[in-house]
Amino acid sequence: MVTTREVTRIVRKCLEEGSSVEIDGLGIFRPRGDHQFEFAGEDRPQVFIAYVEEELPAARRIYDALEARGFDPWLDKLRLLPGQNWPRAIERAIQVSDFFLPLLSRRSLAKRGGFQSELRFALECAARLPLEEIFFIPARLEPCQVPARIAREFQYVDLFPDWDKGLSRIISVMRKHSRKRLRL
Repeated sequence: MVTTREVTRIVRKCLEEGSSVEIDGLGIFRPRGDHQFEFAGEDRPQVFIAYVEEELPAARRIYDALEARGFDPWLDKLRLLPGQNWPRAIERAIQVSDFFLPLLSRRSLAKRGGFQSELRFALECAARLPLEEIFFIPARLEPCQVPARIAREFQYVDLFPDWDKGLSRIISVMRKHSRKRLRL
């Protein structure tokens, strides 16, 4: 088990060598010179993108679009580090995210494994939030049957036949609800 002291030593060493250190969900420590450091807190809304491997191109497309529009998207292929405890890292990323965006398709809904676990965990997280707070935003990539529990509790967005229209709707909702959170 790595201690806080060891993490502090590693972060300091990286900063002294001139590297920035990003702490997912918090911000970035940067060297300023003269052995001084600065911290830039993360203020972009964080969006966890849940998908199955077969839908990676769509997930990357959404990731790029969200990043270009000022969001901080989280995609396992880009954020998980070698040797990292990925189940725990994914749970933490879902917990600290402002929004959870599951990409629904016939493949993702029929497949067993990580995607299903992420859905269940995100539903548990959503259940702890105030009723009017938007967190869980299901997006269909193609015509498919939305699971009853999700369809009963959440409005979903279709990214077909008009990808841009569906994506604009998602972004609009996330921007509106991000501003509400900032005012609290």
